[in-house]
Amino acid sequence: MIDLLVFGIIVVYIGGVWKFWTGFRRTNFNQTLPNRIGLALLWPALFLVNPSYRRNFQKALKGN
Repeated sequence: MIDLLVFGIIVVYIGGVWKFWTGFRRTNFNQTLPNRIGLALLWPALFLVNPSYRRNFQKALKGN
């Protein structure tokens, strides 16, 4: 059961990284590779604590 939960968390994390990475051009962030890498990898923590990041993350996912 715990293995399945860990697997699910990993899938959600990787999915979030992928979706943010592919939609990064739609955000208001500085369009540099280091910025893209850092913001994509740290998405769970930034999503929880930063409202501006949350809006940009949603732009990256939805395309709005």
